Amino acid sequence: DHPFDAGQGWASEPWFQEEMPLDTALVAEAAARSDTAIIIIGRTAGEDQDNKAEAGSYLLTEAEEAMLSVVCKTFKRTVVLLNVGNVIDMNWVEKYRPSAVAYVWQGGQEGGNGVLDVLTGAVSPSGKLPDTIVYDINDYPSTAQFGEREKAVYAEDIYVGYRYFETFAKDKVQYPFGYGLSYTTFMTEVVSVTAEAFGQGNVKVVARVTNTGSVPGKEVVQVYVGAPQGRLGKAARSLCGFSKTKTLLPGESQEVTIEIPAYYLASYDDSGVTGHKSAYVLEEGTYAFYVGGDVRAAAFAAGFELEELIVLEQLEEAVAPVEPFDILKPGMVKGRAKEEASEEQGMSSCEAKYVPVATRTVDLAGRVTKRMPKTYEYTGDKGYKLADAADGKVSMEDFVAQLSDEELAAIVRGEGMCSPKVTPGIAGAFGGVTESLKGFGIPIAGCSDGPSGIRMDCGTLAFAMPNGTLLAATFNERLSTELYEWEGLELRKDKIDTLLGPGMNIHRNPLNGRNFEYYSEDPLLTGKMAAAQLKGMH
Repeated sequence: DHPFDAGQGWASEPWFQEEMPLDTALVAEAAARSDTAIIIIGRTAGEDQDNKAEAGSYLLTEAEEAMLSVVCKTFKRTVVLLNVGNVIDMNWVEKYRPSAVAYVWQGGQEGGNGVLDVLTGAVSPSGKLPDTIVYDINDYPSTAQFGEREKAVYAEDIYVGYRYFETFAKDKVQYPFGYGLSYTTFMTEVVSVTAEAFGQGNVKVVARVTNTGSVPGKEVVQVYVGAPQGRLGKAARSLCGFSKTKTLLPGESQEVTIEIPAYYLASYDDSGVTGHKSAYVLEEGTYAFYVGGDVRAAAFAAGFELEELIVLEQLEEAVAPVEPFDILKPGMVKGRAKEEASEEQGMSSCEAKYVPVATRTVDLAGRVTKRMPKTYEYTGDKGYKLADAADGKVSMEDFVAQLSDEELAAIVRGEGMCSPKVTPGIAGAFGGVTESLKGFGIPIAGCSDGPSGIRMDCGTLAFAMPNGTLLAATFNERLSTELYEWEGLELRKDKIDTLLGPGMNIHRNPLNGRNFEYYSEDPLLTGKMAAAQLKGMH
């Protein structure tokens, strides 16, 4: 009575599939044969179909809640698997008390096998949440503006995800960033935190992780910094480094070393409030470092005092906002001045206040025009081929000067989806897409989606890859590099030159339908995982 509903047309598959009603007799009969029930709840969202804070999307449906209620009451053990691209509302966990819950995300062609390895105990889970889960969707500061068609104001500024909740609303969090259970337990001891010249070189954190449980497993060591609030305002905690252990046997230990460049600790002054506009700076004050298994569990490990502000990199204003609006900034800490609460830095919630955003002060269009590169005079065909420029026989400037405006436009415009000039069914072609460009020896190149494997709308098979959020949840750079070495080989096999991925947008709000393409609410985890994949693919 409930066949799979694929919808009709582009982006029309529904967010969820209808569940079969379960009567108590059927569930009791199943429980008599098995002591464990597995419930799978799935969600779909994506391009042209954001999530919504309603049943069947961010919230569970009545049928799903009824299923959870009767199964959890009847079975000795109930395991809930969430086959989703985004985090969803989790208040039902405390209501129905299942034995275990796992975000399995969308795992691609090997996702089912991976889940079975965990369920059977062949592998101990070691994933960590790449996003914060809160009790109420309205507690995310971006929700109020999410989905506005005319204008969306990013009033939360840098305070996205845990950077907001750890700074302003610790009590709103149900599951903190970086949290994740295992079949074993670990003890993490900080061996040392050193900085030869704090603010100039790297901070080095050495930690020893011991498997204190009874089965093998991996742990993620996470390092957070609590920078001084200063004039700019900072998040109470910001991820500044992480490392994943190898598989540790019961009783086995491993030391991990995490190097943290000064840049990871810096803040960007977009307004000039520190006296250094458009610069990355380290403000003076105490920098506290916390080490542990998630943002909330990380314990104070060391602190370094910076006597004077350091300018790490002086840049220039680029695309500052044109229209004025107010942005979030920390105020008092528990009713006291923020400088009086330095000992509890990163532990106490701040009052939220709003200040005017720094708006544009430069003539951006004028600057772009002034800095336009030199225009080469069109020479017409001189007989130079691209290979001649590559071999150094002619300059690239002389080669390009042969091309007409139409030819130059054709190179960068390319051809749209499913061009027959490249591998069939991929997203587009660029480069030598015309006969005249081919005559100059310019090859044609093809690009393909995307973030979860190669898309070829021609019947050719490709690996279905784990989605970006799942890969971020591994906190495992080495594994991502290895996986994307295979992706690079597959691109070569199918004669595809460019992959349109990875996607690096920040998870600003759980309702974004394309979050599955991206990694995390945290910029460091996002950047590290993307870099690991690109390294392997290249």
